[in-house]
Amino acid sequence: MTWLAPNTFVTFCKGMTLSTLTAVFTEAGRPPRTAGELSGWTWATQDAYTADHGHSAWELARNITGFRYADRVSDPDHVETVFLASTPACTCPHGQNYMVPHCAEHPFQFAYNRGGFEKSYFNFGARRESRRSGSMADLLVRELLDAGIVGRDTPAYDTDPHFNADGAHTVRIIADHFGLPSPPLGRPGGRPSAPFAER
Repeated sequence: MTWLAPNTFVTFCKGMTLSTLTAVFTEAGRPPRTAGELSGWTWATQDAYTADHGHSAWELARNITGFRYADRVSDPDHVETVFLASTPACTCPHGQNYMVPHCAEHPFQFAYNRGGFEKSYFNFGARRESRRSGSMADLLVRELLDAGIVGRDTPAYDTDPHFNADGAHTVRIIADHFGLPSPPLGRPGGRPSAPFAER
């Protein structure tokens, strides 16, 4: 099953070169732990609990698709990002278990960004996918329905209450939908599913 190493943020980006992506993260005080490119996507990973320096990883994933970095890409209208976080859903006093407010320690576990906006975002695992937001909130709803992760007919949850508890099925659906490369995604526990050559 496709997954991320624990307490990791990863930003996949289309429309921005690897050197530009890593420079943007480094300038914002969030230098990537690993970075790479494959199949038209670049990516950068960070440890979730490092010093923030005023920019959180999910905000940066959103902002690099907007006007602020338009002068660094050849076609600003075609920059998109997919942000994934393997941090737990927020349990902060001001938050909820299902929808996370913009909390630096607990960002949304999935966000798809274009034009400087979060088009679709939600948390995953334990049926959290049923609380989706954004102007394209139902972007993945067909795949989630077909997998029995959301909707009225969820036989997997009925037979196994722990089905998709860690969100690994959802991450696989996200990866398949966007055609994300397997590095840095791997199997639960952080084992890589394919060789990864850092750049």
